[in-house]
Amino acid sequence: MIADSSAWIEYLRATGSAAHLRLRQALERLQPVLMLDVIYQEVLQGAGNLQQFMQLQVMLDAAPSWMPSDPCETARQAALLFARCRWSGITPRSPNDCLIAACAIEAGEPLLHADRDFELIASIEPQLQLA
Repeated sequence: MIADSSAWIEYLRATGSAAHLRLRQALERLQPVLMLDVIYQEVLQGAGNLQQFMQLQVMLDAAPSWMPSDPCETARQAALLFARCRWSGITPRSPNDCLIAACAIEAGEPLLHADRDFELIASIEPQLQLA
């Protein structure tokens, strides 16, 4: 499973949302939660201070990282996915969401999220599995 930054934020805030509870359960059961570099950046940049940044870094560094086999091809797939959404009248708020979706598709992993854009992206791209 890949957890989007929105799921990590739900987890860190202990919101009780479905994404928070699913991520907490996966971490407690030591199930692999794959980390993408873009998600790593998004979570870290939300730190309120240096101490929190360092604590987040330690936590996120424990997650196994996943990298695309051909980053340029994955970027092309993300751009095409963004364009397909736009052509269908849907504009994702962040191009990074399409990159994250393209990575989840390539990795063959479900994507855990708390971001409505992924529901919209999945309506355009049925290969995107949502957790």
